[in-house]
Amino acid sequence: MLVLIVAAIIESVGVIILTRGLKEVQGVKEITVSEIARVARSVISNGKILGGTALEAIFYAALLYMLSKSDVSFIWPLTSLGFIFTTLAAEVVLHEKVAPTRWAGVLLIAAGVCLISYSEKVKGREAPPPGKLGAVAK
Repeated sequence: MLVLIVAAIIESVGVIILTRGLKEVQGVKEITVSEIARVARSVISNGKILGGTALEAIFYAALLYMLSKSDVSFIWPLTSLGFIFTTLAAEVVLHEKVAPTRWAGVLLIAAGVCLISYSEKVKGREAPPPGKLGAVAK
């Protein structure tokens, strides 16, 4: 669970840094080879975009690790913690105005994370299938 929380925070920081970097890059003004090359040069030379992309890659590596150790039905929904952290960071760091309806959505995501975490806890307490424990060797 600790790896998941740290990974979600890393992903959120990466998204915030990427956003800042992308706002520094002037978009394509017309569809020409030279204009697309100019934008591509701007993107690959922008430290914020490169740093944000690196953090996203670290998140992806952590996700691969977590998926190899647990059920996808547990891990994948819990990655939505990143949505919660990113929304908080967008308001605090980027000074975005987050509407009440978006906060309501974030609360629903948080409720879902709680339910999924609880389901994993309950799963650990369920009795094993017949024949797994207490079976007598013949």
